[in-house]
Amino acid sequence: MLNSPQTAYNGAATQGRIFLIMTDSAKLPKIVILGTGGTIVSSGDDPLKLTGYRIKGLNVETLLCAVPELQHFARIEAHQVANIDSSSMTFSIWLELGRAIEKAGDFGPPAADPDTAGIVVTHGTDTMEETAWFTHLTAKTQKPIVFTGAMRPATALSADGPLNLLNAVRIAADPKAAGRGVLVALNDVILSARDAMKISPTNAAAFGPNVQGPLGLIAGAEILWLGRPERAFGSETPFSIPKLAALEIPRVDIVYSHADDDGVMVRAACAAGARAIVHAGTGNGSIHCCTDEALADAADAGVLIIRASRVTTGAVTTGLAEWQERGYVPAGTLTPQKARVLAQLVVAEYGQVQSALAEAFSKY
Repeated sequence: MLNSPQTAYNGAATQGRIFLIMTDSAKLPKIVILGTGGTIVSSGDDPLKLTGYRIKGLNVETLLCAVPELQHFARIEAHQVANIDSSSMTFSIWLELGRAIEKAGDFGPPAADPDTAGIVVTHGTDTMEETAWFTHLTAKTQKPIVFTGAMRPATALSADGPLNLLNAVRIAADPKAAGRGVLVALNDVILSARDAMKISPTNAAAFGPNVQGPLGLIAGAEILWLGRPERAFGSETPFSIPKLAALEIPRVDIVYSHADDDGVMVRAACAAGARAIVHAGTGNGSIHCCTDEALADAADAGVLIIRASRVTTGAVTTGLAEWQERGYVPAGTLTPQKARVLAQLVVAEYGQVQSALAEAFSKY
């Protein structure tokens, strides 16, 4: 295990550079790794520093050097797309990552590489579920795309990043992973990007499903596949990276309900120019009586309203008749943060059209 930044990691990030190609066997599948930063390339002051760490010059190149066993499973090509803490993720980085994924696969621009068997994205866990969901909706490929990361920094005692990366490469190289959409794989569990959610702020078993169980498991040397996504994704959606890059990205805000809620945050979102609001309500997307008027006023002004829930699992259903009359769209099993991503894509594609929003939430 490598836990010293001085001995394990040398060199700084160079955005866009191809870092490493292992060509020990031409028979091995080619996997492209795209680095975006996160805990997996972060450093603490000592091996027991498991929180409060930062990215200090480590990158995808040094991560690969820490896992030489990768060469037994695939030929690796790696690119640095970004090198940030994922708590600072942006839509522009999503677009840059989308372009890198298109170039790495057999779709997108003419420079795309048809020899790539699969793609791995290393990403911070804070917003991994949002980036993976965005990619699940926009990537037009049947090839495996696997997101992975770490809960312990690279310098930590028993760092989890190296094994997570190795397993992600194994998954991306498995032909049986194809056609399952974007996958999130950490701690030996493989989840669909639609259902994956972060369930612990510090534990290594940080990800779990909302409703649908794992699509697969890592069990020693085996990859056990258990299921496929039920909802449409990827090539079945109208959302594409080239089109989104040319469109205005709409503001969509999440407003979180609580005791003593009074509608102030709803009005603030409208004043800031929100074209849609995800209301993370209590229970089944319930709305505080003092916020109800603010949401109704927003809907009357043309702002799209999505009813999600602050409850972490389950599905939000239609609810009260007046909510339906006002055009509020239930988020179903999507978390507030994922509902926001889908709403952004819908508004960018169709404008503030309630019927298009409702259709998207029922289909994707």
